[in-house]
Amino acid sequence: MEFRTRLTEALDIKHPIVLAPMDYVSDASLAAAVSGAGGLGLIGGGYGDREWLIEQFDRVKPGSVGCGFITWALGKQPELLDIALERGPKAIFLSFGDPSPYVEKVRDAGVPLICQVHNVEQARRALDLGVDALSAQGAEAGGHGLGTRSTFTLVPEVADLISSISPQTLLLAAGGVGDGRGLAAALALGADGALVGTRFYATNEAAISRQAHATALRASGDDTVRSSVYDIVREKAWPTEYNGRVLRNDFVSRWHGHEPSLAATLGGAQEEFKSAVDNQDYTIANLIVGEVVGQINRILPAAQVVDQMIKEAGTRLTA
Repeated sequence: MEFRTRLTEALDIKHPIVLAPMDYVSDASLAAAVSGAGGLGLIGGGYGDREWLIEQFDRVKPGSVGCGFITWALGKQPELLDIALERGPKAIFLSFGDPSPYVEKVRDAGVPLICQVHNVEQARRALDLGVDALSAQGAEAGGHGLGTRSTFTLVPEVADLISSISPQTLLLAAGGVGDGRGLAAALALGADGALVGTRFYATNEAAISRQAHATALRASGDDTVRSSVYDIVREKAWPTEYNGRVLRNDFVSRWHGHEPSLAATLGGAQEEFKSAVDNQDYTIANLIVGEVVGQINRILPAAQVVDQMIKEAGTRLTA
């Protein structure tokens, strides 16, 4: 079964499902599995690890997957974009920063450029740059974002903006899409496809430990919170307007709302955090998931996730 939209036609894929480029989680195995199932897999370039990025591209068929970068971090290592482009990616995905320094290089390489946006102002700026697709992310999503808009209202507003000034631009809905109901809703709201993170986080191919998976399966959407405590303890220089949705645990409960105190006692907190990561203690270590985690009760192969999502979306849209 194929599920055709403008996105599938433009990217030559079977299904309008794109893997979120989750830092380290979306490695070659997961990206290849999503692409192999008919979607688009994106390797998570994240904060920029040159050797890891090369290793992941070496493990996939050229032209079969794309790559995503945290834009403000890419500015510190712009050569990583060259490494990705040299390997003929199916798309480049840029998030969290000004994409303008990279648009021409990606365009000259003939690679589709997807830019993540979190409000209408960001969407308008990206459209002015002539990007190929926008990914409109609501606050429901796991990981970083502005946390100010919901997917359900942001996507149709951006869809209307695209229709009025740049109708050829594609649109992905991001945040809260974890099954066929979410995909059907995204398409009904005016998107051409969906960017999916947390549901693929909970797959066999994701670079995630069994303990992390078990912890996620016990959680509901109510157990997540937007916070900057892990940025502080990891010393990640995120722009102040962004924070990340993570699973609430003892560490988050202790420090969320007390960020200045955390910064003042950073050494001890970092030792505790690093020990927890090494020991897979998710009462302290970070687990980055979105609100849709509450809809997930099984760890499945990525291909099965895609298949189930497509079948259910088709049923919902034709009922």
